[in-house]
Amino acid sequence: MEFRYTEDGTPTLFHPGYGEAYHPRQGALLQARRLYLEKTRTHLHPAPRVLEVGLGLMVNFRVALESALARGVFLRYLAVEKEPLPREVMAAIRLPLPLGERVFGEILKAWPEERFAGPWGELKVVFGDIREAALPTLWATAVFLDPFSPQKNPEAWEEEVLKKLRLASRRGAVLATYSA
Repeated sequence: MEFRYTEDGTPTLFHPGYGEAYHPRQGALLQARRLYLEKTRTHLHPAPRVLEVGLGLMVNFRVALESALARGVFLRYLAVEKEPLPREVMAAIRLPLPLGERVFGEILKAWPEERFAGPWGELKVVFGDIREAALPTLWATAVFLDPFSPQKNPEAWEEEVLKKLRLASRRGAVLATYSA
């Protein structure tokens, strides 16, 4: 894996197996805030429940966590990750999120556990293929569909996966993704 910096100054990684970076060149933080947090209205939700496919470097989680902490709301976050990164790699990706990074540091101490909880909320991680993951029904207020591209990781974009994500979503939930 190769570290790279995006245009907003935040670091990302290039995955040689997929031939893609974890984030767009415009910026990891920019994408997490504008596309995932704001487009799904997670930054406004009084009790956000986020379902993410492709946890990666946990940038989307950390941005959602920062928002929840700043607003004093409890965050519930369920992520499905097929290829979890080692603790050392994730620790090298620091973000300018003062509230969220403190919690992230605590999470890293126990990584790769499957459940983390505190006064800030809860993070559950399902390690495995989204096609095989058991998801709760009518649970998510937002879905962050953020695996590698359909060309490089087609199984994460299959129709059955999209149906599964729909069944896991509450009425009014919004799905956001960087790819069409």
